[in-house]
Amino acid sequence: MPGGPKGLGLDGQELTGPGAGGMVLCMKTTVSISEPLLRAAKKLAAEERTTLRALIEEGLRRVLQGRQQRGPFRLRRASFRGKGLQPGVHEGSFDWIRDQIYEGRGA
Repeated sequence: MPGGPKGLGLDGQELTGPGAGGMVLCMKTTVSISEPLLRAAKKLAAEERTTLRALIEEGLRRVLQGRQQRGPFRLRRASFRGKGLQPGVHEGSFDWIRDQIYEGRGA
């Protein structure tokens, strides 16, 4: 990569710190990656003439951006109008309820 690797934030701006003299602030870490995924990533990096680090950063940036854009998960209301349990049905074990649901259906 010309000029060395660039550390970019989610907004695409270069990450530098005060007093860093324009140097990109980086952090080293260890991550366990499955062998097949690592092999495929190294192969892609070689084909694209880039580094594994650049691929990992690109992937993390995409995931983080996608999650920010998506917003928080909201469970839709899935209840229905009714008056509780059907006549003759009482709270019981899951096995009993399942047997009642599938009664006469060959299960």
